[in-house]
Amino acid sequence: MAKLFTPFKIKDLTIKNRIMMPPMCMYSSDDTGRAMPWHYVHYVTRAVGQVGLIIVEATAVEKRGRISESDLGLWDDNLVDGLTRIVEEVKKQGARIGIQLNHAGRKCTAPHENIIAPSSIPFDESYKVPAEMTKDDIKQVVEAFAEAAKRANMAGFDLIELHGAHGYLINQFLSPLTNKRVDEYGGSLENRVRFLKEIITAVRQVWPMEKALMLRVSAEEYAQGGNHAEDVAQIINLLKDEGIDMINVSSGAVVPVKMKVYPGYQVTYAETIKRLTNLPVIAGGLITEPAMAEEILQNERADMVYIGRELLRNPYWPLQAAKKLNVDIIWPSQYERAKIKI
Repeated sequence: MAKLFTPFKIKDLTIKNRIMMPPMCMYSSDDTGRAMPWHYVHYVTRAVGQVGLIIVEATAVEKRGRISESDLGLWDDNLVDGLTRIVEEVKKQGARIGIQLNHAGRKCTAPHENIIAPSSIPFDESYKVPAEMTKDDIKQVVEAFAEAAKRANMAGFDLIELHGAHGYLINQFLSPLTNKRVDEYGGSLENRVRFLKEIITAVRQVWPMEKALMLRVSAEEYAQGGNHAEDVAQIINLLKDEGIDMINVSSGAVVPVKMKVYPGYQVTYAETIKRLTNLPVIAGGLITEPAMAEEILQNERADMVYIGRELLRNPYWPLQAAKKLNVDIIWPSQYERAKIKI
């Protein structure tokens, strides 16, 4: 049987196949941060399409941590119910579901917010200049991640992903390009990891140990003086004993750079992270063909594969991938009459 359609187990979570839909911002909420009907349709449709693991888009842990004014949020108990409805229906369709908790830091574009960052450096000339975070700011954000994790558990999510990639706040602390602090949160690798370590510790106090905690990383920053895959592996090794179970490997967006992208352009970074940390990894990056996904798994370059833009184009990609790989999977009963016979 094709490995793409074999189960994968992490902690107490069994995922029916190796296909993950990564978090992709929909920018479809409003200033309240609530889940809208669009979100329900979007995520449930991919579960019907037989995606194994779905990760809900970047969800802000506080209002000043939004990427945009249309981000989902989990900074208030009133925001739990809308997400619970999505979680319940996705699970009814046989998929598993996680949520990505995020703080945008200096990349917040929501109006009327006083934005913060490890150092007072704007992303580029079109962004506001952030205030350098005080120790109290750091403590507040750590607590905000923990409170959001508590609400994620209330909503019934199977997994939490901490967004440590794409130039958002956690990534801003990790990168020497954006962290110019001279206190215990800046300078050495051990110091730059401290903020994330405190977040993991706080989240693990409220997130059940039997549930998986995943970290998304930018394994290549594409800029001189920035982090590369080997550096990110070192960072992960300083953190993994705090309770990180799996790594979602992406790249870029820390500073404005032109990236060369092509099918599978991030897979070698995932291989490096997997080899140097001995943690399971998820690889992706413009993967559209089932044969390519299968090659990545068969050659043990990664443990799962994320399919992003292709699932936006085609929410039923797993059904068609199974046919191409000669695997007979169960279709939703409502669609059985349309099943293509192998």
